[in-house]
Amino acid sequence: MYHSSTQRKHWTFCSGQELERCREEANRNFHSKAAATGKVQQNDLRLLKPHEELAICKHYEKRLLDFCSVFKPAMPRSVVGTASMYFKRFYLNNSVMEYHPRIIMLTCAFLACKVDEFNVSSAQFVGNLRESPAGQEKALEQILEYELLLIQQLNFHLIVHNPYRPFEGFLIDLKTRYPVLENPEVLRKTADDFLSRVALTDAYLLFSPSQIALAAILSSGSRAGINMESYLSESLQLKEDRTTLAKLLDGMKCMNNLIRKYELPKSEEVVALKQKLEKCHSLDLLLSTNSKKRKGYEDDEYVAKKPKMDEGKLP
Repeated sequence: MYHSSTQRKHWTFCSGQELERCREEANRNFHSKAAATGKVQQNDLRLLKPHEELAICKHYEKRLLDFCSVFKPAMPRSVVGTASMYFKRFYLNNSVMEYHPRIIMLTCAFLACKVDEFNVSSAQFVGNLRESPAGQEKALEQILEYELLLIQQLNFHLIVHNPYRPFEGFLIDLKTRYPVLENPEVLRKTADDFLSRVALTDAYLLFSPSQIALAAILSSGSRAGINMESYLSESLQLKEDRTTLAKLLDGMKCMNNLIRKYELPKSEEVVALKQKLEKCHSLDLLLSTNSKKRKGYEDDEYVAKKPKMDEGKLP
């Protein structure tokens, strides 16, 4: 259950400011370790700033979701959600300048398949990479090298509670206890869109799965012009619990704001930041770390097989 889970205790934060502080500290820690090598100064302009690291993470998290969306056999949403959460958690406390997101994102997907019991072999997994057999073997070698590191950096908290199960629960509840809405399935498509968009934001690190699922239902109802106040007040018995109701509505407003404000970095920004990141890795700042392992696969275009019509280079 979520309320007694490590997710609630260790990976659900009070505010976006707290997440920002974690990322700034990870960036600052790497700057300090890099400066200790004597190769760069603490605030060397060649090193990435926190907002630049966040932009890189946004880019690679989107690529992670794209990789999962075309994965064969089809990857369940719970596995995708778990992989995405691993990626978010990892880079709360680590820098992209130390561990390249190119290989971390694949390791997150690989580990999520295992933890959520989506049974694909390692050969099947790397078979989804747009690469030669030798390249796939090399990628698998790096994934396996990073797997234990990822588990350690997640503090061995591998169970992720996603909003998809509570979402289905709310739909069943609407069908059985809320006759005002004749066909709750009309909410599904728009609610799914909400869940896909909110997954890109920090909402999964700020709210419980049931809060996110209910926000998806309410958002879908609002967009369809369906007033669901009576569902909250009567079916969920929140009429007298003004505090919980206010907190729920505030959370929904916050999630909508996160979606509205979320922006992927522009392609030209991504190109510049990738070049800067590669220069950071080429400096070989952490002598105790295997630079080849830390850098990840050399080719940044190998990550996903695309449908034939999209087989041009990935951004």
